[in-house]
Amino acid sequence: MKSQPTVRYSSVAMAFHWLLALAIVGAFVVGLYMTGLSMSPTRLKLYNWHKWAGVSILALSAARLLWRLVQRPPALPAGIAAAMPAWQRIAHHATHGLLYVLFFAVPLVGWAYSNAAGFPIVLFGVLPLPDLVTPDKALAEWLKPWHGRLAYALAALVVLHVAAVIKHQFIDRDGLLARMLPGPR
Repeated sequence: MKSQPTVRYSSVAMAFHWLLALAIVGAFVVGLYMTGLSMSPTRLKLYNWHKWAGVSILALSAARLLWRLVQRPPALPAGIAAAMPAWQRIAHHATHGLLYVLFFAVPLVGWAYSNAAGFPIVLFGVLPLPDLVTPDKALAEWLKPWHGRLAYALAALVVLHVAAVIKHQFIDRDGLLARMLPGPR
């Protein structure tokens, strides 16, 4: 398919998209790295940074969702939608919906795990956040693997999303990526 003009996302939507993308990838990489460290001041600092990133991701996700509800995203261009098999359109909508669910689920489960393990979250070392749950060792043991599983599910969906972008950009050559890239309109 030839490249065609498309309606682009707003600058605010693009900013939310790219900020969250960087934050999620960063938090995931730090999460993988920190769990392999032995107990040390570096590990404790990374755990705190990871928690701060999670709370920031949660706040950005809430703001992004509110923006999306107020400022509806542009529809897929008719030519691109018509060229996609039904399963791809379903996968497109399902992937985006699941991404939003996981934007909230991963940090909330991590927050609850931290609280259940007896560790409060003090944002940037100065703002104590309310506990979502009371300390409970059994609950912490149950939540810990769920935080990891949900994070891996989010990572898998991000990889799927990037693979779809690559397909549209280099195989279909339909210009879909331009809708989310900043720069001149």
